[in-house]
Amino acid sequence: MVLELPAPSAGVLTKILKKDGATVASGEVIATIETEATTATAKPDNQPAVSAAEKQSVIATGRSAENASAEEIDQVIPMLMPAARKLAEENNLKATETTAIKGTGLGGRVTKEDVQAYMANKSGGTAKVEPESVLTGKPIAGARTKRRVAMSRLRQRIAERLVQSQSTAAILTTFNEVNMQAIIDLRARYKTEFEKEHGVKLGFMSFFVKAVIAALKKYPIINASVEGNDIVYHDYYDIGIAVGSPRGLVVPVIRDADRLSLAGIELQIAEFAKRAQDGKLTIDELSGGTFSITNGGVFGSMLSTPIINPPQSAILGIHATKERAVVENGQIVIRPMNYLALSYDHRIIDGREAVLSLVAMKEALEYPMSPLLEA
Repeated sequence: MVLELPAPSAGVLTKILKKDGATVASGEVIATIETEATTATAKPDNQPAVSAAEKQSVIATGRSAENASAEEIDQVIPMLMPAARKLAEENNLKATETTAIKGTGLGGRVTKEDVQAYMANKSGGTAKVEPESVLTGKPIAGARTKRRVAMSRLRQRIAERLVQSQSTAAILTTFNEVNMQAIIDLRARYKTEFEKEHGVKLGFMSFFVKAVIAALKKYPIINASVEGNDIVYHDYYDIGIAVGSPRGLVVPVIRDADRLSLAGIELQIAEFAKRAQDGKLTIDELSGGTFSITNGGVFGSMLSTPIINPPQSAILGIHATKERAVVENGQIVIRPMNYLALSYDHRIIDGREAVLSLVAMKEALEYPMSPLLEA
């Protein structure tokens, strides 16, 4: 897992014990902070030494490099992360160029992605990657290239959980289709008033969350989980929403989603999406959950078989809404259709409950309640 770790108190970072990319266990010390130090008396270990060439950039502040204070140098010379420094050196970036790179990392640090973005903007392409020869280990012009990149801790954890799900659950998937016309009409009618009143757009996901809750209340086994030889029924509804982030897929959980209005759900999802992009979701927000929803439709997926997020026993996959020819009352008509996929653990959920719960979701979506009728 890759998470932002806030400092326990204010001060200056004086020593970094764990390098960038290192694996850190819970409770390990990763750095030391001097609470009484100032930026003029202490610097992080990973801040680059100021070379003679780099000091020349301080002249832009109106003072000579020799007389510049540490604070003035800090303002002009960004802190390059190790991977960023290596990439800058490989691309022969001058000191004056590195000072022009805006850091997006913690504390304004310049990351590898920041350098890549700068190089792409500068040349209209991407940062240079030298080819490697498997036989000689030396760059050879025109050779086919390959790169080896270590999995991030988040990607490793995702892999572990996916394998765990596949190896411990008897996963089956049932499908259905839903006519989204009623929800589309509701959104078109109320979206302006809804946003003015609640400060958030009326999206599709809140309707899906409401439909899921209606089905879970009708078929509690879908909201249950397996612990040893026991079935644990949950009388609350904590719904995980799969959200994409720069580091991979994460599933923050909306607690007691049944107690929230459509607006409350939309606000929670918007907050999760923003914090996922910023890498600021907490472990508590990513833990637990009794049921999950994943939306491959935002990427254009037409149909998929979602994998269960253990220890949950079911997950709903929703897909792209497309106009399709369907038969209504003996007539072929065009309707905005969405395919739903419910993957479930057949150890405790029978096909009957799985199919009926998906039908309940379909009915709740095709006959939604006006968002203005909710508290």
